[in-house]
Amino acid sequence: MSLTWSAKDHKNSNPSAGTGQKRQRNDAGNKATVVLGAQWGDEGKGKVVDLLATEADVVCRCQGGNNAGHTVVVDGKEYDFHLLPSGIINPKSISLIGNGVVIHLPGLFEEGDKNDKKGLKGWEKRLIVSDRAHIVFDFHQVVDGLQETERQAQEGKNIGTTKKGIGPAYSSKASRTGLRVCDLLGDFKDFSTRFKNLVHQYQSMYPSLTVDVEDQLKKLKDYAERLRPMVRDGVYYMYEALHGPPKKILVEGANAALLDIDFGTYPFVTSSNCTVGGACTGLGIPPLNIGDVFGVAKAYTTRVGIGAFPTEQLNAVGELLQTRGHEVGVTTGRKRRCGWLDLVIVRYAHMINGFTAIALTKLDILDVLDEIKVGVAYKLNGKRIPHFPANMDVLQKVEVEYETFPGWKTDTSAARKWNDLPAKAQNYIRFIENHIGGHLFLV
Repeated sequence: MSLTWSAKDHKNSNPSAGTGQKRQRNDAGNKATVVLGAQWGDEGKGKVVDLLATEADVVCRCQGGNNAGHTVVVDGKEYDFHLLPSGIINPKSISLIGNGVVIHLPGLFEEGDKNDKKGLKGWEKRLIVSDRAHIVFDFHQVVDGLQETERQAQEGKNIGTTKKGIGPAYSSKASRTGLRVCDLLGDFKDFSTRFKNLVHQYQSMYPSLTVDVEDQLKKLKDYAERLRPMVRDGVYYMYEALHGPPKKILVEGANAALLDIDFGTYPFVTSSNCTVGGACTGLGIPPLNIGDVFGVAKAYTTRVGIGAFPTEQLNAVGELLQTRGHEVGVTTGRKRRCGWLDLVIVRYAHMINGFTAIALTKLDILDVLDEIKVGVAYKLNGKRIPHFPANMDVLQKVEVEYETFPGWKTDTSAARKWNDLPAKAQNYIRFIENHIGGHLFLV
């Protein structure tokens, strides 16, 4: 389903005119358009980015690592991206992996080579990697698994990480023992010493951890030479992109607002800032150069892994959403938990990010339902609470207040404009838009 329209202005013959694809420019320089998840991830950001990236000059990743997963279909070919920005498909654009991303080099090249076989030719020549980006090592991934096992043994529950080493790599970064791309490409003898010290640090914490240091260093030296032509000073590159000739710059967020390390459902979150501030810190973009900020939300709610999920439906409705929506994690292969649309979390995401517009995806999955519910508020001890709870024990206890809508019982998968939608679907969308207070674009 692919629509672009604004429910607040159905007379607008060109509703995409405000989507940030114009070459925005003022005295501060070019503006970057940012696409972010407004729920717990898996909202279809890759699809939205793909729509915008067709005319983008630069497409950037600013945070996360290969724990993210975007699926993009072009000319019948399906590409799975984890580290590579989805814009890598566009042969006329440059893709940038920013300093805020943590990079697993074997994963990067495996991903590139896999997609190359599907027809993604010349990707290495279109990719720039920031020299300030931190490296995820194989032992970080092993440690990720060990930590999950420890949590399960000690607390009876784990976080449900992807075990891609993201948390341990960001921990190394925060403890100032991490190693960056610039270190790998610098004095390799010094890099080797620091690598051995980092391994020793983790082995002192996890005695069962075994690492073939010399073998790892040999592989890293080989990766360094393959990586070297792609590496640039990311801050300077972005400065030139922002202040040089007019350019369309697109920032592709990974994960989503409710997985943000500060604002998400902590501790069941990722290890980076996947809200709008992460675009600034993860690329070196001043706030003044942030243009449109697009949120992406499904017409229902899903989440992968552990954690509170107030509108989750552990019943036939949840199973139907999971089956019809093909709700399986791109990175993990795990079935996604499914439930009704939760406007409390979407409104919360809007508070933090200040979305210019929200893309509502997968509306057609609801086509067969007799009635559709939308969570509009949380109650605690019978009283509405005006905020989104920080404490997960509190969030587990909230009672969801729902609005119920009649289903439209009509196939909307071929709809391409507002008037193609049945009246009941239009009413559903208008309600969502009015409740959030922003424009919606259906994709």
